[in-house]
Amino acid sequence: GARAKRKITTAKIRSGSSVPAGLTAAEYQKIRDGEDKKKKANYDRNVKKAGVFEDYTEFYLKRGTDKNQKWKKSATLGHRMAKTKYDFDQVANDGKKYDGGYKR
Repeated sequence: GARAKRKITTAKIRSGSSVPAGLTAAEYQKIRDGEDKKKKANYDRNVKKAGVFEDYTEFYLKRGTDKNQKWKKSATLGHRMAKTKYDFDQVANDGKKYDGGYKR
């Protein structure tokens, strides 16, 4: 990406800089450096995803559009569904079947 070519960083803490109460200048600079690293890692992660596309013909072949029109009568109309943590058939029982690491 274009941002990688530029030297964009958060300014260093100096004598006239504002530092939050309860922190030293060194502690605050360490926090800001950590935030910069997170921003860079997130940007790099998103740059890797750029330009990655699914082949449209492959999508049609998986869906079965090339052979017949059965996909049009399905509940999803040919769409791929995402898994949710709720079971909407059991709304009265809180509905949750999956809750991260929580086990009943």
